[in-house]
Order: sequence, then C-alpha cells, then structure tokens
Amino acid sequence: MRLRGRHVVVTGASRGIGRAVALRLAAEGAQLTLVARGREGLEETAALVGRARVEACDIRQREEVDRAFDAAAAGEGPLFALVAVSGIGGTNEPGRGDRFEDLVATNLTGTYWCLRAAERNLAPGPEARHFVVVASILARIAVPGHTGYSASKAGLLGLVRSLAAELAPHNLQVNAICPGWVATDMAWEGLDLMPGTREVAHARAMREVPLGRMGEPEDVAGTVAWLLSPDARGVTGQAIDQNGGAWMG
Repeated sequence: MRLRGRHVVVTGASRGIGRAVALRLAAEGAQLTLVARGREGLEETAALVGRARVEACDIRQREEVDRAFDAAAAGEGPLFALVAVSGIGGTNEPGRGDRFEDLVATNLTGTYWCLRAAERNLAPGPEARHFVVVASILARIAVPGHTGYSASKAGLLGLVRSLAAELAPHNLQVNAICPGWVATDMAWEGLDLMPGTREVAHARAMREVPLGRMGEPEDVAGTVAWLLSPDARGVTGQAIDQNGGAWMG
C-alpha cells in the first residue's frame, strides 16, 4: 500500500498494459483516474479496480486532454503521478492512406499534451512526483513498415530525457519503459500480419528473444510500481528496456 491516497492518472487504461497498470496501482492503494478514448473499456477497468474516476478523451485533441486532467484534479486532488500508456500501433505505407501523421499525433504529440496537463495539476512538493511513459522496443530497433510507430516511440525517449532535465529542479522524476513483445491485443494483431499462422509467427518472433517468451502486461505494471516507489529514488531520464533480452543497450 505504498501509494495509499496518492492520485495517479493512467492513460490507455481501457485494456492491455494500461489496465494492468491500473490494477497494480490500485492494489498499492492509489486513487486512480483512468483515461482513454473509449468509455466502455474504461468502465470495465474501473469495475475491476473497484473505485476509479473515468475520463474519456482523445489525447490527440489538446482541449480534451486539458479538460480531462483539470476535471481529474478538481475531483480527486492534485496528481502524484501520470503513467502515460495511450498509443496506437501498426504499420504505415507511403502513398495514399499513409498513417504516419496519426501515429505521431497519438503516440508522441498526444502524450506530450498529457504530460503538460499533468504538470499543471501536480501535487505540491517537496516529495518526488512522477511521470512514466510507455515507449517500445521499436524506439531502439529498425522494423520495416513501421516508420511512424518507430519514430513516435523514439521521439518519446527524447521527450522523456528533456523533461527529466527540465523538471528535476522541481523533484519530478520522468522515465520511460520500452517493452518488447507483451501479450496484448495489439501484439497479437501484429503477429497476425506476419506470414503463416499465428502460432508460426509467434514461434518465429520468440526466436529473437533470449528468454524465449512474451512478457505479460503485469510485468510492465510491476516496473511502473517500482518507478513510483521510494526504491527508485534518483532514477530519472531513463529508458528501461523490458523485452526478454531482445535488445541489450
């Protein structure tokens, strides 16, 4: 119960890693505000958590983000932390229908609006406050056909480093997590785009992972909980690679 009474906003909380983070932080005692585009998934997560505020918004829209975070702070108190998980995946191809702009607008620009909205609504110090951003192993490695996703996630790492330096005088720690293959709907959708059956694609993908298995959303949630704890005192501006050894920087 290290987070008892602490107000934490989790974006992308309607499914996958975001939902796992919400459940873990609730178990640590946090008071949660859950943010995502779709209200139905948020309500499902809130029911699993037991008690949480729900704010549906499109993080690509700055005005919606500002409204959601202002309402969260007004209703639940100033923020101890933001865990920014919201994002979209998939390929993008050059030419008509190229998704590059939407990928960057959601994963990078939308996350930036969330970070700035959280900054305006932070709990007072002097104790540490926290921003944790979920990036991706694709911020580290090259994958053909994923220029938009890779660029947006790599941009998050630059954003985290810059904000960590900018906000350190205010005792605000800013970090990123770079998951590899994690057993979420988004990951399975990616495997389904590969040649062969899902099982064949999965086996092929795991050959590139030294530990030989996909991670679980709860694994990432555990790392988030650690970053928000006093045990991570002094950790800021870091990108933590959690990918079964697929990337060793």
